[in-house]
Amino acid sequence: MADTLAATALTLKDIAREAGVSLATVDRVLHNRPGVRPDTVRRVKAAIERNAFQPHVAAAELARGRARRFAFVMPSGPNPFMQQIEAYLGEMSAWLSVRRLNVEMVATDVFDPSVLAASLEALSGDYDGVAVVALDHPGVRAAINDLVDAGTKVVTLVSDVPSSRRHHYVGIDNIAAGRTAGALVGRLAGQKSGKVAIVAGSQGLRDHAERIFGFNQVMASEFPGLSVLPVLEGRDEDDRSEQVLARLLGRHADIVGLYNVGAGTQGVAKALNDKALSDAGRDKQVVFVGHDVTMLTRRLLLQGVMDAAISQNPGHEARAAVRVLLALARGEPILREQEKIRIDIVMRDNLP
Repeated sequence: MADTLAATALTLKDIAREAGVSLATVDRVLHNRPGVRPDTVRRVKAAIERNAFQPHVAAAELARGRARRFAFVMPSGPNPFMQQIEAYLGEMSAWLSVRRLNVEMVATDVFDPSVLAASLEALSGDYDGVAVVALDHPGVRAAINDLVDAGTKVVTLVSDVPSSRRHHYVGIDNIAAGRTAGALVGRLAGQKSGKVAIVAGSQGLRDHAERIFGFNQVMASEFPGLSVLPVLEGRDEDDRSEQVLARLLGRHADIVGLYNVGAGTQGVAKALNDKALSDAGRDKQVVFVGHDVTMLTRRLLLQGVMDAAISQNPGHEARAAVRVLLALARGEPILREQEKIRIDIVMRDNLP
């Protein structure tokens, strides 16, 4: 079910009502005309600033005609990073309203290609733009292409489907992120030799597949003493990630490194903190590198359970996706700062 974040555009009447003045007074303040008391000027300006109201932008958008509707197709379930993106979109409500933009969240199972494709197909004809966290699968590619053919602007978010006809991708360079993770695990493991585990949500997600590719590149070329085990898939779910990793740790006593490619971080941490591992001292021997700075990963970094997190900026991704969709809808060029999302290495001693 879609959840509308912003529905109507702010007008001068709204500002006048909030400031408790007449529409004529707001107009005088905006045009710096005399005859308005200083405290009234302050009150009107405070209402304008509080609502991020931009009269010239609002006038331009009103002149363009109807409001635009964008849908963000996001993973269902408690993924902290995706929840951060949704929260930032909620904080943009005033910015969206001024531009007459409605942004609606559509939660779906992005790990099931038939479910995701059906969710995309259901949006046809109802939205000007769609941002989707997408599985790279033929059925999903076809659904994206159908939306594009119907005139909808489509942006892939976080995870790309480059073989589709989507208009743009907003996210980090995931191969570079995976290479960074490989370098961290290898260097933090020091002179140890042994095995390295990888837990991913799904290798069908392009971002996860690219991170794994980059990780394996570095491990194979720079750390020959470390052997990477086959990838485990936990669907970004805590319970499933805990179960698959616990079984692997039980079978391999020489695991010295762990790369958690996506979410499911709580489950991964629980598997590492298993009592049997703690009693054997193995919990402190495994280098643990993952992604994103959330309340959970902050706590794990501070506790020394997690060694490093590769961080991307969810606020930047949320804003960039909306700006790119808006530029595409207007037929305007996409600015460079809308394209590139940087990554940062966060450890306990440099937590933001």
